[in-house]
Amino acid sequence: MIPRPIVQFLPWIATGSLMALAWVGWKLRMAWAGLRAAQRAAQLERALREFGDLMRDADRPEVHAHELLQALTQLAGLPAAALLRPGCGTRDIVIGDPDANAIAGLQLCADGGRALGPGTAHHAGEPDLYLPLRGRDACYGAVTLRGLGDLVLPPDLLAHAQALCDQMGLALQRRCVQDEARQAGELAETQTTRNAMLAAISHDYRTPLATIMGSASALQTQGDRLSAAQRQELAGRIVDETARLVRLTDNTLQLARLGAPGVALRCDWESAEEIVGAALRRVRRRPDGGRVKARVADDLPLLWCDAALMSQLLDNLIDNALKYSPADAPVEVVARRIGGDALLAVRDRGPGIEPAWRERVFDAFQRGDLATFSQRPPGAGVGLAVCRAIALAHDGGLDLRPRGHGGCSFELWLPLRAAPELQEAPA
Repeated sequence: MIPRPIVQFLPWIATGSLMALAWVGWKLRMAWAGLRAAQRAAQLERALREFGDLMRDADRPEVHAHELLQALTQLAGLPAAALLRPGCGTRDIVIGDPDANAIAGLQLCADGGRALGPGTAHHAGEPDLYLPLRGRDACYGAVTLRGLGDLVLPPDLLAHAQALCDQMGLALQRRCVQDEARQAGELAETQTTRNAMLAAISHDYRTPLATIMGSASALQTQGDRLSAAQRQELAGRIVDETARLVRLTDNTLQLARLGAPGVALRCDWESAEEIVGAALRRVRRRPDGGRVKARVADDLPLLWCDAALMSQLLDNLIDNALKYSPADAPVEVVARRIGGDALLAVRDRGPGIEPAWRERVFDAFQRGDLATFSQRPPGAGVGLAVCRAIALAHDGGLDLRPRGHGGCSFELWLPLRAAPELQEAPA
């Protein structure tokens, strides 16, 4: 039996025990709630960091808008839609399936750059939540969570959702700044090229025009007093300088055409022997054309190319070789097959090109180091630029290789394709 003095304290002991158990349970619940809150905060922080890494590495952040909407849908359990404004002249992008009211809300949110709807300080009575995609100094769109109604997102979830949206906004702003910088660089480069083209053309047109004008004027005013040989010489000057102007004009126009987007080539199956032969026939009309020799391999198949552009390329390379090599030095044109490519090379025995200039000579209006020449050779520095543009347009390449005993070899590489089989005509 329990002693009587102890019995009278049993209710107090029981009450104390219950209170202790309740206190311990409350502490456990508080600890569990704190643990759950810490876990959720860690999850939100990890999700924000992963999305931030994705946005930081994205060249086109708008393609990841679906990941943003998916993250917001998982966060709130509600359908989401977005309106993106990438800027730089591009149109607004609507993602999801918002109705007319939602689109109006997205536009209002994007224009104001502030959150709207439940739990915000603006239009709190609206059933949908709108969050802006904020950059540093502008807003680049908005997202909406549809059907929130009278519910309000907890402050931490609302802050997390806005942080995700801001990551997208900052990425869109970064892309816009990069696009503006690229456009400004392209505009400056275009302006520089235009100025250089005008300066080069005006300079290089002046000499042949003056020669043509002088020769024609002499024929007009003194033709009766000139001998037949003198008249023939003046007429020859006019023809040569006119051909030079035609080549300069063709190169300049071709360079502009090949630099335009979406250029279409007139390709067909062409014989390398015919292309090289036509170039030889043209160059043999020149006084110095006799020193150009050609070798075309018998096993070279048909080339899939634009014959007019290939002819212009060879004409430019041969003209350069004759212009920059001694008057008695031979110039070779070689066409042969190497593996799966066709090689067309024009080789000279000139002074060569310094290593620092071997890539720069393919840039427009660059003519290399002319210090080795006693007289500046004529030209505007567009021929090699046109040649490389023609090669690239054919999915090929044009390289400069120094020769062992002096001189240069300009080598065009064209990928070979399987030519179609010729079908015999029916008898």
